[in-house]
Amino acid sequence: MNLRNGRSKALAIGAVALVSTLSLSACGTDDNSKPSSNNSSAGGAPAAKIACADKGGQLLAAGSTAQTPAIDVWKAAYSAACSTTSLTYSGGGSGAGVTQFNQGKIAFAGSDGALKQAEIDASKAVCTGGQGIDLPMVGGLISIVFNVEGVDKLVVDGPTLAKIFDSQITKWNDPAIAALNPGVNLPAADIQAIHRSEDSGTTQNLTAYLAKAGGGNWKYPAAKAWAGQGGQSANGSAGVAAQVKQVKNSISYVELSYAQTNKLNSAAIATGAAKPVEATAANAATSLANAKVVGTGADLALDIDYATKAEGAYPLTLVTYEIVCDKGNKAETLPALKSFLNYTVSDAGQQAIGAVGYVPLPKELAGKVKTQIDALA
Repeated sequence: MNLRNGRSKALAIGAVALVSTLSLSACGTDDNSKPSSNNSSAGGAPAAKIACADKGGQLLAAGSTAQTPAIDVWKAAYSAACSTTSLTYSGGGSGAGVTQFNQGKIAFAGSDGALKQAEIDASKAVCTGGQGIDLPMVGGLISIVFNVEGVDKLVVDGPTLAKIFDSQITKWNDPAIAALNPGVNLPAADIQAIHRSEDSGTTQNLTAYLAKAGGGNWKYPAAKAWAGQGGQSANGSAGVAAQVKQVKNSISYVELSYAQTNKLNSAAIATGAAKPVEATAANAATSLANAKVVGTGADLALDIDYATKAEGAYPLTLVTYEIVCDKGNKAETLPALKSFLNYTVSDAGQQAIGAVGYVPLPKELAGKVKTQIDALA
């Protein structure tokens, strides 16, 4: 994850697993907003009370495919409560979302990586009098998913993954994999490593992990664009999950929700703790508990310790940010933007996605995010 320097403060944050085009009804919140409530929300979460904007219109957004399941849940509750504004969220990946945001085409972008300084500088052209900022909204974990004949459970570690994804290890029965999996009958089959074809925040988080925990075996900087040698590629998290499900002896990386939805096996990761750490939201929450805010001013970019050795701490975690202008938002979409984001960060919004594999943001972090949403201008 590409993060900027700033005053660090520890925050306990939950892990969330995390696009296709979807339409939903939106509403905004400001001093003139109208409260609206629905009797139930997706995933069995408490009923949402959403303040809908008087001023309707069309709200466009795009970016991260990691947060699709969360957006789907929010869509159901939000559209049931409000009908004045139409919101369309298109995927394309984090890189595409940031590009569209900096071109002034969308009101907000979803990104699994914090903005780089060059991207912040570019945002000033569309955020009149302000700049783009990172608002953490969906925390999650990246599952190392595999489809290996005769193998239901698998343990990997940073160095081994770095070599697999760079074609330095090419057979499933390689001694390095076998050493991590005593008693497992690993086939003498070629490894089919699959990566994202487009610029991806999920890729950025995975490669940040490989750079820090790979024991020097990952030669490339953390980046949205894939740099490893060899392997196959697929578009979006859904495309990667589908390919792993279809291709025997394959391995890749997707958010937890995609692993669960596609019934894919997830590897445990040996971190140096007493035992390998399973890919669960609870274990990711343990890792994310020590995340630090490193953004400055209104920016809430986080720093995550990918090399953690804490017991029960899953290291391959991510946060999806909603990227917005702190100042200079379009007047015609600002009320709807603030309302939608206020709902997503609310207790009801966070609990709703918690019911489908996500972990709600802690109150301290959610409070900071809400403060910045209310200050958007």
